[in-house]
Amino acid sequence: MIVDDRLSDDERMTLKTAGFGAVLLVSNADPGLLSMIKESFAASDTIAASSGLVREVLTGGPLPRLPDDPAAAEEVVFPALRRSVEILSERAPDQVDRFRATIVAAAHRVADATEGKSGGEAAMVAKVMAALGVTP
Repeated sequence: MIVDDRLSDDERMTLKTAGFGAVLLVSNADPGLLSMIKESFAASDTIAASSGLVREVLTGGPLPRLPDDPAAAEEVVFPALRRSVEILSERAPDQVDRFRATIVAAAHRVADATEGKSGGEAAMVAKVMAALGVTP
């Protein structure tokens, strides 16, 4: 496997923090143990189905460390989502749309994994999309 070297390790971790953090925020918007398990699989499938540098970054290397507290997680994840778009725009502009599409799809899949989207999940998906610069 050829590793794409357009991103530094810190930049890769920013993208992973953004991606996994977005999924975490949507999942935490309507918590529940069984829901969390189903949502995990839904997010994993979406991320694994991506391709290129986005798939390489999101499926390789260490996992990000995210705060347990939802408010603290938002303070980390939303800036990481915005910064990820900036990083990709500068370093790998051909991957920006793929990254956005992957994260938005994963967020929707998590929200829809159990009994449809709750109001809290829908609101969090909208916040994730806004941070990525995606209009509904």
